[in-house]
Amino acid sequence: MKINKTYQSLLDKSISSMLSAIEIYNKPDFKYREETFSILSINAWELLLKARLLQKNSYRMNSIYQYEPKLKKDGTKSKVLKVKLNRSGNPMTIGLPETILRLSRKKEPLNSNLLASIRSLIELRDNAIHFHNTDDISKEIQELGFACIKNYMSIVKQWDLRIDLSQYNFYLMPLAYVDSKIKSDAILTDEVKNYLNFLKGKVKQADEDETDFDVAIGIDINFKKASAIESIGMRFDEKGVAVNLSEEDVRKTFPYVYKDITTKARTRYSNFKQGTSFNLLMKNIKKDKKLCYVRLLDTKNPKSFKRDFYSTNVWKELDKHYKKSSNSK
Repeated sequence: MKINKTYQSLLDKSISSMLSAIEIYNKPDFKYREETFSILSINAWELLLKARLLQKNSYRMNSIYQYEPKLKKDGTKSKVLKVKLNRSGNPMTIGLPETILRLSRKKEPLNSNLLASIRSLIELRDNAIHFHNTDDISKEIQELGFACIKNYMSIVKQWDLRIDLSQYNFYLMPLAYVDSKIKSDAILTDEVKNYLNFLKGKVKQADEDETDFDVAIGIDINFKKASAIESIGMRFDEKGVAVNLSEEDVRKTFPYVYKDITTKARTRYSNFKQGTSFNLLMKNIKKDKKLCYVRLLDTKNPKSFKRDFYSTNVWKELDKHYKKSSNSK
């Protein structure tokens, strides 16, 4: 199958821009880290979304061009539009906001969490010149960056763009390795405070049931002295060694009980019915330890009373079997 050259070029440049953003962010000593990441990552998003818009319009170049009114002989603006040219005489393409708008018109609206994440990055880019204390907000910006990369990979998979991301290292260095110093009392400029309030507002508006896209991903790093190897921090790996979680950790990861699932499902799905098929589906979900956690009243007695708790990722599984309601996010 022949692939449109412009479309492929946009995808390639998008990947390169995101990789550059990550590479610069991960440098051991880079003074303009957060701002540069926002500039390059936004460029990556713009190129990716333009490629999708081009694809949705059968690769017609005019779908990504800017237009302006033609001028009449008397100098007034006509209702007839023409392609806007840059100083070199080449057609000008649309910016990111217009790309998002045109995608929506093509019935390809972006998820609300994804939009909030992108707009937060745009705000960071547009206000970059005002940030004089970036070290003080590096944690918040990195949380935004983690979500940006996760969202980027999710949309590539969701749209089936056939980009092999496995060959790249899409990750940001842990904050502790970027800067090991912890500041308890930061002196922030008014501009930085305004941006943090803007970002917090976007996070508060996020759809918590959405598992594919995030506005920001929280970072919580704790260093503890320990004499036993079991106390060393670890990350999840299917082939890794099992570790024990505290009750608080479990409830954060598995916040739902069965009633929460059925109640939410009635408003989330238009064709939901609590019956045999649903019960069978939930039975299979219970077998997946990443989706269901069984808590015993007496942890030392396997026959004691128990209760099932479900992960937020349960919606990702249920979405495969039910149709989302029009009013569901």
